[in-house]
Amino acid sequence: MKEAAMRYEFYNQDCILGAKEHLEDDSVDLIITDPPFAIEGDKLHKHYNRKETFVIDGYVEIAREEYADFSKLWITEAERVLRPGGALAVVSGYSNLIDILNALRGTTLKEINHIIWKYNFGVSTKSKFVSSHYHILYYFKPGGQRTFNTFARFGSRERNGNNRSLLYQDLEDVWIINREYKPGEIKNKNELPSALLIKLIQYLSKPRDVICDFFLGGFSTAKIAKGLGRSAIGFEINKISFDHHYKEVETIRVNEIAGDVKVGTDDTPLKAGEPWREGELNQLKDRYLELYQQGRTKKESIQTLSSEFERGPWAIIKRLNSMKFRNKSDIPLQFYFSDDGA
Repeated sequence: MKEAAMRYEFYNQDCILGAKEHLEDDSVDLIITDPPFAIEGDKLHKHYNRKETFVIDGYVEIAREEYADFSKLWITEAERVLRPGGALAVVSGYSNLIDILNALRGTTLKEINHIIWKYNFGVSTKSKFVSSHYHILYYFKPGGQRTFNTFARFGSRERNGNNRSLLYQDLEDVWIINREYKPGEIKNKNELPSALLIKLIQYLSKPRDVICDFFLGGFSTAKIAKGLGRSAIGFEINKISFDHHYKEVETIRVNEIAGDVKVGTDDTPLKAGEPWREGELNQLKDRYLELYQQGRTKKESIQTLSSEFERGPWAIIKRLNSMKFRNKSDIPLQFYFSDDGA
């Protein structure tokens, strides 16, 4: 079967009209987008003393009173163009999050996660807590196979310096990712950091998938998608921004950053999820007692048993905890669950 050609198609127009004109039903694998927040984003520098000498002009904001209808219109188009099983990741602030949620709940799309993205340098305040997070709403379109690459970045046995699972930490739904500051560089008013986009694309897509951004802004999603070997399409209504960043995307080589990102390995034990046979359970008990009599620690025993029986540490611990031993001296310490499997 012939592979589909890579697509890099960008349109300087409103995303709602543009999607209707250029995107077929069920044609996109993943949408990652950061829509306007309807909080007078075009005037924020006046409130927070932000110097915007290098920020591109022409930011297009949505009026608050129009935001609910606007959200319904573009999310309806997103639902239409996603393939069955395709996913949508929407970045939103809190102020008008309810309009995004209501629009999503009016579609057939199903929620998978509500992620909190914690960033550095929130807006300083004296009479309330500092706002220093955004929301990432992860939904998918029912009817097809959803892509989630569990081991895209870490294997299940990779640990940090405190012997905690790096995979578990990376899969938590609170992400601490700093914003990127580009002093002296031409940029858009708000740009998503590369680390956040890389993480979303690694987990939620496959090479050559079609990734769409309804609000390209600084084309960050498109740039990372192309650099990771995905197709990229999208829309940006600001002509100044479009003309500047479109040229930058053209200079990126397909897959050029793929070799620079952290990649995990699926190290799932061969028998993970399989039912235990009676003979295996007897062997497990005998082998555990043998390791104990050899003076092995609990952690060493679990690692050895996991390797020999081709099961995960949790499966080994669970079975040992359920076993009856002849006397307490046979089992020196009850196995309690911990996130390091020891």
